[in-house]
Amino acid sequence: MTVAIGLGLMEYPFTTTRGFWSWVDLCEAGGVDSLWQTDRVVSREPILECMTSIAAMAGRTRRIKFGMNVLSLAMRDPVLVAKQCATIDVLSEGRLLPAFGVGSPLAPEWKALSIDTKGRGSRTDEGLEIIRRLWTEERVDFDGRHYKLAGASISPRPVQADLPIWIGGGSDAAIERTARFGTGWQAGPETPDEAARIVTAIKAAAARHGRSIDADHYGAGIPFYFGSPDDAPVKASMDAYRKRTGREPLGYFAVGTADDIVTRISEYVAAGVEKFVLRPSGRGDDIVLAQTRQLIEQVLPEVARRWPKPLKAVPAA
Repeated sequence: MTVAIGLGLMEYPFTTTRGFWSWVDLCEAGGVDSLWQTDRVVSREPILECMTSIAAMAGRTRRIKFGMNVLSLAMRDPVLVAKQCATIDVLSEGRLLPAFGVGSPLAPEWKALSIDTKGRGSRTDEGLEIIRRLWTEERVDFDGRHYKLAGASISPRPVQADLPIWIGGGSDAAIERTARFGTGWQAGPETPDEAARIVTAIKAAAARHGRSIDADHYGAGIPFYFGSPDDAPVKASMDAYRKRTGREPLGYFAVGTADDIVTRISEYVAAGVEKFVLRPSGRGDDIVLAQTRQLIEQVLPEVARRWPKPLKAVPAA
């Protein structure tokens, strides 16, 4: 069992740019496993663009990993995405964790950018195949329904020989996509019970394709907050979640004490999830930094105690 705790952002909650970089520095120094930025191109709320923000993080940090949670591939050119990912992986010396999905049909980008939602699944599947091949092959010819390539190549290719491909989504199509292309799965708004069902389904589908996904490559993203569900910072987040999904947030958010947050993590671990993206609730530099500091000081040590990482074998002299 290799439980790892990363942190992520959806909206940009900081009052100042200095606050954002203080948060990144705190995560880097505090032993956080990874940082994740949600993909959103069109929004009224301030949200950072995922590829450029993680590229900036690559230059700021030396240890921590980072990824996009998750990039809507049907809205992007796959050759450009493959090149961007390879560049970030090279310049960060192998710290990129790319994650892809089809994007919600309710996302504002489709209408604003005049992109047809029909066929977004097949566009994503073709894009994933193109990206995977560009990362590993000298020359890629591709004749698909949506994309056609002749002699395409990128260089330099990723530092990671097997650059992971995390797939997001809980639909039957997302399960099949993960089984075919993914090296990992990242949950969205799924509760622990829903995540357990999807993890089981992915394992069965991967076996049908003659593949397997490592046990520690199933992930979940959870908003967290130290305090009461009635506190204004988290109440606003829960109201927005309820409006966006039609779900009750208390079965999904991790709110309360450090013990409450670890308990929610343990529910996902029991469901087969070992990688986590925890998102601090609230706005403003002071709130986000305080919430993150509490997580580092109170939750990370307990996670390490409950689920110690396996010792690496030492080669014989």
